[in-house]
Amino acid sequence: MSNQMNVFSQAGRIAAVAGMVIMLWSTIDVAEAQYQRKWLSAGSMHNWYSEVGNEHESSGFVGSQQDGWRWPGIYRFRDSQAMKGLWIGATNVTDDAGTNFPIRVVHAGPRVSGQGEFFPLQFEMVAKYDNPLVLVDGEISEPEANMVVDRVDPDIAPDRMLVTKVNTLMGITMERNIKQFSNTFHDNYHVIEYTFTNTGNVDADADIELPNQTLENVYFYWQWRLSVAKETRYVIGNGTGWGLNAMNDVRGDGLRADPPGEDFRARFTWHGKFPPFTLYDNIGGPILPQALPAIQIAPTDTLGRLGASQFVGILTAFAEGTPDSGVDDPAQPSTTNFPGSDDPYQSQNDAFNPGKMQTEYAVMTAGHAPRHAEVVEPSGLPGFLNPTGDPSLGTPGGISHGAGYGPYTLAPGESVSIIHVEASAGLSREANKAIGRAFYESGANPDAPITFTSGGQSHTMTKNEWVFTSRDSLFQTFQRAQANIDGGYNAPAAPHPPSQFIVNSGGDRIALEWTPALAGPDIDGYEIYRAQGAYDSTYTMIHRAGAAETSFDDVDPIRGVDYYYYIVAVNDGSANDGSALTPAGAPLVSSRYYTQTYTPARLKRMAGTNFDQVRIVPNPYVLSASNALPGAIRFPDRTDKLAFYDIPGQCRIEIFSELGELVDVIEHNDGSGDAFWDHTTSSRQVVASGVYIAVITVTNDIVDSTTGELIYAEGDRAFKKFVIIR
Repeated sequence: MSNQMNVFSQAGRIAAVAGMVIMLWSTIDVAEAQYQRKWLSAGSMHNWYSEVGNEHESSGFVGSQQDGWRWPGIYRFRDSQAMKGLWIGATNVTDDAGTNFPIRVVHAGPRVSGQGEFFPLQFEMVAKYDNPLVLVDGEISEPEANMVVDRVDPDIAPDRMLVTKVNTLMGITMERNIKQFSNTFHDNYHVIEYTFTNTGNVDADADIELPNQTLENVYFYWQWRLSVAKETRYVIGNGTGWGLNAMNDVRGDGLRADPPGEDFRARFTWHGKFPPFTLYDNIGGPILPQALPAIQIAPTDTLGRLGASQFVGILTAFAEGTPDSGVDDPAQPSTTNFPGSDDPYQSQNDAFNPGKMQTEYAVMTAGHAPRHAEVVEPSGLPGFLNPTGDPSLGTPGGISHGAGYGPYTLAPGESVSIIHVEASAGLSREANKAIGRAFYESGANPDAPITFTSGGQSHTMTKNEWVFTSRDSLFQTFQRAQANIDGGYNAPAAPHPPSQFIVNSGGDRIALEWTPALAGPDIDGYEIYRAQGAYDSTYTMIHRAGAAETSFDDVDPIRGVDYYYYIVAVNDGSANDGSALTPAGAPLVSSRYYTQTYTPARLKRMAGTNFDQVRIVPNPYVLSASNALPGAIRFPDRTDKLAFYDIPGQCRIEIFSELGELVDVIEHNDGSGDAFWDHTTSSRQVVASGVYIAVITVTNDIVDSTTGELIYAEGDRAFKKFVIIR
């Protein structure tokens, strides 16, 4: 059977019913073993990883396809990961019970969880420095992709490193170190270092069951089912969510000479033609009115913005040809193929099923198959820009990437090292908006010339030519990652972010404070950026602070509008020597993702001008059913609170029980007319039912800023009653 037949024919025979059964199998397997997962999000590339050592289908935080591999991570629904698979195969394997397997394969993914075949031993997030504390109005503000630090080690090269160790039923122990850098020229990729050692340990305990077995014809085989991107799934078509339109291409497979500057070993994917969608050319995922309404798209987001213009891919940065040689073998991976994502052998994988393992091993060792993208569009790049072929090639689930490394002979104690880089790159948000808007205004004409200016330079191309500049950006990312790895992770270190970033809403301003980092490269100052309406909207720099500054009052906000901020530490680039293809002398900044606010700050009410205006809401306050009361206040994901409205801008609120016992004190100094109480005592005990008295005392003279008239004198006082019912 030819490689091409091996790659494509089986998948084409799967019926829709079989696909439904596969999804059911996947659901059952996930239920059987829910492994711990952690985010790596120190830069613009965000992805989650599993302690089992691989990320199989629907095993992420939301339990669906297209979960993870987010870029840029600040924007919602930028996920491009559907599933991954990791199989380890060998011949003539004898297990600890004495059973011989002519071929044995152990599996984690693409649909099986790894339960009973992969045994997690270690899963730890190591950080060069701890996560900064980000507070908005006294509450922690953090993203969905928040990193949980287990240990700080200031001597590691990356900013964050996720360490995983797993034993396998094969007797091979896998160590996986995943690294991310926050240097903005290197923050859109993750370096994944694998070391596979023949330890003879086939389970989770410390006993060595197979101390003397040499493993023969060992292959390590990965699959990646990629789908660019989640945001346009319900614009272009549901099938794009599982990669039905994914176009997959390769460099460095040896099938032909690649263009100059592309002499690396990589696999990459883009959002290809989706034949069922005929409203307009869908390359880049333009969001146009004729495809709306759509889930995940705001009603106002209808002006053509490109929602799927990024390219995503995997670089082989290093792969040993023989165990423990420490020498990269350019002939690895020895297999590059394109399995049907829903082929029968992709589900119900079992290390005790000889027939199934024989099929799997044949896929793992198949050699280099014709490049999927060129099978779909034989003319190559001209055809990619004006596609006519169906990327699914008639399969029900589309096509995945496969890469197999081997064969290796692993004697007891010997190891093989392989390094992957997973990356995303492409057009900026601003470019996606401008180019998409021009495409929309052209009447969705794919041949319309579109001019866009970036970095002071203007270029004119068609919409699809602009989309393919994302491929150039991905290739540049591969080159930078390779240079960083080859240089021993010598990319210039970015400044450390402030250790704290505190945002407080006031009556006439939003106050920002920060605490400088105690270590890290020297800084020359800080830059503060602000967006309004949503945290994933457009940010504008509003202040450049000196190195000694630690606060800034934003006095420009408009009442009733939500505001979001981030702060970055900046150096002048004089210490940037250009290592790892970083532009020499370019200023470096800390990652915005450490000090980004995800909850809004907004101007509070203006301060009251007399005590008669003061209101306590709700009153009475029924703790067990407060949300059913007129005027009740909702604080999503937080404890509901009692509100004091129209109070003096600077005052002390002392809360007493009816018997005169002091319950709590609120110091109110932000100049607004709002203060809140979470109905607990100063010792954090929930208060009992009863009548309470609030004593409101002005703490400073307050004058009218226009007339200079005294509104309140220091010491002015009012008494207000309210009732709490439990």
